Amino acid sequence: MKRTLRVALVLSFTVAALAIFSSSVQAQKVDVAFGVSAMDAPGASQGFSGNYTPVSLTGGAYPGFSFDVQAFHHLGVGAEVFWRASQATSDVIGFNYRPLFWNVNAVYAPKLASHTYLELVGGIGALSTRYYTGPNCSGGIYCTNYTSSNHFDGDFGGGIKFYPVGGFFIRPEARIYLINNNTDFSSYHATRYGVSIGYTFGQH
Repeated sequence: MKRTLRVALVLSFTVAALAIFSSSVQAQKVDVAFGVSAMDAPGASQGFSGNYTPVSLTGGAYPGFSFDVQAFHHLGVGAEVFWRASQATSDVIGFNYRPLFWNVNAVYAPKLASHTYLELVGGIGALSTRYYTGPNCSGGIYCTNYTSSNHFDGDFGGGIKFYPVGGFFIRPEARIYLINNNTDFSSYHATRYGVSIGYTFGQH
């Protein structure tokens, strides 16, 4: 699993780097946005079956950032990261934790009407959960107050971008995450839904 995650990380950053490089030559538009979402997942009671921990990903506010480059016929590539704003608590786990989702996606964003665009995305990434277990030192030099548990994921979803004025847009959006071997929580899937506000550089 760790090897798979490392390969996914390298692949994701390579794709993002190539997209950014190519965009410097031919990008038609670049979107940058900040948003806030909620997370919904199967209840904790479902975690009692199999190896899943009876803790649900449901709850909490998830702020985050997203970025995409569209360079060819409404097609492009993007990246996004969303994390739980506050630490969650659980009697089952015994200490606080904070989930973080990051993904690199293919993007398709055709125009629906004047000042309105559909946005469909799909890609790969990871759920990285920080468990605040106390001091954790590496070689006695670098210390943190948490340990991390990482699980590869695939995501897909979409949104609708509305441009009220100039390049500024509002984007209601949703994502479904399919999480590999997510034994840290009660289910292998979760849904994020929220709203982002951003700006488009270039034509729209």
